[in-house]
Amino acid sequence: METTGNGNSNTPNKHVAVFTFPFASHPALLLTLVRRLASAAPTVVFSFFNTEKSNNVLFSELSCNNILRYNVSDGVPEGHVFVGKPQEDINLFLEVAEEEFRKGVRAAETDTGLKVSCLVVDAFFWFYGDMAEEMNIPWVAFWTAGACSLSAHFYTDHIRQKTAQLLGSTQPDEEIADLIPGFKTVRLGDLPGGVVLGNLESPFSTMLHKMGRALPRATAVAINSFEELNPDLTKDLSSKLNNFLNIGPFNLISKEKTLTKNDEFSSISWLDNQKTRAVAYICFGTVFKPPPEEIVELAEALEETKTPFLWSINKDSNKHFPNGFLDRITANGTGKVAPWVPQDRVLNHDAIGAFVTHGGWNSVLESIGAGVPMICRPFVGDQQINSWMVDRVWEIGVRIQDGKFTKAATRDALEQVFLSSKSRYERIETLKDLAHKAVASNGSSDKNFKTLVKVVTGHPESDF
Repeated sequence: METTGNGNSNTPNKHVAVFTFPFASHPALLLTLVRRLASAAPTVVFSFFNTEKSNNVLFSELSCNNILRYNVSDGVPEGHVFVGKPQEDINLFLEVAEEEFRKGVRAAETDTGLKVSCLVVDAFFWFYGDMAEEMNIPWVAFWTAGACSLSAHFYTDHIRQKTAQLLGSTQPDEEIADLIPGFKTVRLGDLPGGVVLGNLESPFSTMLHKMGRALPRATAVAINSFEELNPDLTKDLSSKLNNFLNIGPFNLISKEKTLTKNDEFSSISWLDNQKTRAVAYICFGTVFKPPPEEIVELAEALEETKTPFLWSINKDSNKHFPNGFLDRITANGTGKVAPWVPQDRVLNHDAIGAFVTHGGWNSVLESIGAGVPMICRPFVGDQQINSWMVDRVWEIGVRIQDGKFTKAATRDALEQVFLSSKSRYERIETLKDLAHKAVASNGSSDKNFKTLVKVVTGHPESDF
């Protein structure tokens, strides 16, 4: 167990324990929330529990004095060799997480001389409801994604009961009406894996199922979204959960920092020479990428349609491009490939007309915040239901037909967005405006965050 901190000029009077799910973007988003809370409540000390590997990345530039870092075990046995099993690292961590965090709390209470007064946890960790009740303190569950995926997990039992008689005859791509409150229709295949499809008995699916059942016990449930994006879902979840609080989008709240990042590979200067709303920006994040055959189909469709594009893709994937592709697009100037781009700056550039994405929640929020329609090719998790919302509910983009890149499907999606998308641009501009208003002073997310501060600090009458 290791801790770092620079002390605090204000005498701490409250102690909040923060428990992270140390994978993907979860730790960074939770730390973003904790930094906001720590700034709003300088007399509260926050003990942040995470694996050493993740903490070393997150805390490289931390400057908030009332956040203490604690390292916990990742559950990987010494000398363990990973053999490529699905979610092997996650399963190992889940086996030790509860005991590691309990030990961490004892150490943090000794270090600070303060008993923990509140738990702020990644919503995945359903068992902290029991821990909070044992300690007789409030707990806040933080959902890093949107209301659409949270609803699916909250209503898992309801969905399974309602679809039990349909699964034998209903195909995953068929739409079902009124399956989840707040959804007019949804496809079974677009629900997050583990709800009705996939391995329902895996540790990860079991964790999400138990999370959905435990959420009504939480003192507050905060999510990285804004009320105006999903008013029906927000209304329903607000009636079922205590203090259901949309407090995002986080990417807009921390916008000033992201816009100052360097343009190492001259992406912005290349965009400066392109026409307004003419360029397709392509990026699938750092974890996901299409299989080699889909990279070929996507590249060929871009060439054949002569669509200007900026493609952020690692160098290892370049070998999957069609023969001569890089030379041709460099010679004729129709495209640019880079291993990294400053995504927020790119999406906010006037030249970008579409975002080709995996449909991860952070990417969806960034696209909405910049007012850029999406072309979605989802892979796993909440990406399916996010893409359903983008295409069928919000109508601010399209999903690749049949769920994968083919030359024909990609060409059709590009044409839909670039040639007949005036209404999509209008709708996403409306959502963009609502998102920015939500995080502004006295906007819905700003007010909800102030409520969250009161829950965390235990000062319901305070005005932060």
